[in-house]
Amino acid sequence: MDMKKVMAFKIIAVLALAIFATSCKKSSSSKNSSRATGWAINDKKGGFQYNSDFKEQETAPGLVFIEGGTFTKGQVQDDVMHDWNNSPNQQHVQSFYMDETEVTNAMYMEYLDWIKRVYPPSEDHFKAIYEGALPDTLVWRNRLGFNEVMTENYLRHPGYGEYPVVGVSWIQAVEFANWRSDRVNEYNLEKAGFLKRDAKVTDVSSDQTFSTDTYINAPTESYGGNEEITNFEGKNKRYVRTDVDGNESNIYATRETGLFAPKYRLPTETEWEYAALGLSELRSYNMYRGRKKYPWDGQYTRSGKRKIRGDQMANFKQGKGDYGGIAGWSDDGADITNAVKSYAPNDFGLYDMAGNVAEWVADVYRPIVDDEFNDFNYYRGNVYTKNALNEDGSVKVITTDDIVYDTLSNGKVIARNLPGEILQVPIDENETYLRTNFDKSDEINFRDGDRRSSREFSNFEDEGKTSEMYNAPKHNTRIENGELIRENDKANGRTSLINDEVRVYKGGSWKDREYWLDPAQRRFFPQDMATDYIGFRCAMSRVGSKSKNKNKTKN
Repeated sequence: MDMKKVMAFKIIAVLALAIFATSCKKSSSSKNSSRATGWAINDKKGGFQYNSDFKEQETAPGLVFIEGGTFTKGQVQDDVMHDWNNSPNQQHVQSFYMDETEVTNAMYMEYLDWIKRVYPPSEDHFKAIYEGALPDTLVWRNRLGFNEVMTENYLRHPGYGEYPVVGVSWIQAVEFANWRSDRVNEYNLEKAGFLKRDAKVTDVSSDQTFSTDTYINAPTESYGGNEEITNFEGKNKRYVRTDVDGNESNIYATRETGLFAPKYRLPTETEWEYAALGLSELRSYNMYRGRKKYPWDGQYTRSGKRKIRGDQMANFKQGKGDYGGIAGWSDDGADITNAVKSYAPNDFGLYDMAGNVAEWVADVYRPIVDDEFNDFNYYRGNVYTKNALNEDGSVKVITTDDIVYDTLSNGKVIARNLPGEILQVPIDENETYLRTNFDKSDEINFRDGDRRSSREFSNFEDEGKTSEMYNAPKHNTRIENGELIRENDKANGRTSLINDEVRVYKGGSWKDREYWLDPAQRRFFPQDMATDYIGFRCAMSRVGSKSKNKNKTKN
């Protein structure tokens, strides 16, 4: 073949390949056009609005990233208490975020201050909201001990500001996490220009508060609406909707903007244990197989590092009448709780995952972890709800007249919702019909007490008959004619302290011996009661990629 023709052919082939590659690249990777329809995305004239520049979830205040993975959950060490409630099993955990420290007195006081400003306890119909959020400072009292200095000062005195909050029940911890979620998202929207500057202080009132769910589902029902904002400029201009005349209107953020952080919540037991073990760097066989005894490396509670050799790695009770050791270098630095970050963090960057205070987790307690049914993000305690709707189909937003108060078993009254939130109701057959993955709203007792799980299998005389596995006392507390009525369950036939209202707490505390520092240990306590040794920290789910180092997944 003529050389000129060969060269011409090569040139044509190269050009064709370049054009093809360019067209492919343009059609497959353009951020501003749809790969489904070819339509423009984020067009100023309207159409589909979407944050195509989203990189990854921003770490919310107070949290550190925990990359998920597989691990051996449960106890492989000696079970000296003979609880037999933590048999080892393999679990996989999705990536998530967790507070680097326990929630402190200062953090909780910010919550109390907000409630006091928005729902003044001086008004009778708001008094129970503030009182229901207050920690129980009387948990410090002891019949044969003088602890009044903690009773009077521990929560509010600045000297204890960075100490973990205690006297908080599981229910109160959940309410704090819900409040924290709304405040963080409220601030994010203000920074992005979707809420008026300082509206969180100037516009907030008992009739006008910010709720993330309400803002997403019914933004006009939320306070500080940015319909008053004019000349809306900046990177979020693309989310502006225009009316038929081209005027800017309905300037509200949606989930598609990527501005809303997932909710703060209590970590599940599996998440907490995985995070406490701190398996991010050291992956030896023993640690992978559940033989890691503490959040730090090694088999001892004292440091072996040269500079701090002999220093205690956590705050715990070292023996009878010994809550800190002999004063001086041998002491662990605390007699009761200690300020957060007083001891070295684990490999995930988490402080005090052993000692200081034990911590509430989300799970309802059962002696057996049903890993045969699920080994992915294991959690017992699911209660599925949905938004309540008005007759016109709009969501029902709670007003000051719709607040629901619960009288707990200990007589304490607590608000379970606040004005501005969307009323939640149990799911019904519309959500469960012909589903295979769940069949009712309350799944706490799933596979619990039926023929498949009961140890009393021989007692099932008739097919389908079930027995009561956990026969705990059932105390009754109610209000009649404004008077609190308490009725203790004095039945002699009670066989257990376990019911659907007891929650797991993990980790050792300042009151516990070394045995309880093992992250695998698990105990339970009523969800509406508090102690001087149980605190909590929050967690948040991760959306998007598993790892922050995306190069791990590149081929």
